Amino acid sequence: MPVTYYFVLSAILFTIGALGVLIRRNAIVIFMSVELMLNAANLSFVAFSQLHDTLSGQVLVFFVITVAAAEVAVGLALIVAIFRSKLSINVDEMNELKQ
Repeated sequence: MPVTYYFVLSAILFTIGALGVLIRRNAIVIFMSVELMLNAANLSFVAFSQLHDTLSGQVLVFFVITVAAAEVAVGLALIVAIFRSKLSINVDEMNELKQ
């Protein structure tokens, strides 16, 4: 299978993720869209690694997955804390840092 198919799929996934961040107002959907964008970048890293016959892209994917796991832990904790105080996870209602 040609490597260009992976790049096209990665571009499609990244575009869907970017549209989800820009259009949606729900914090969890925005959070999932950011994760989709990170996975699209991971797919392109692995495709470039396959194209150049090196392991550097795959090593970089492990670092991105580690950062994404930390982001999920912190992000979901923040979303739960905001939901407990505001009783909503709509991004438009979260315009102030104070309670």
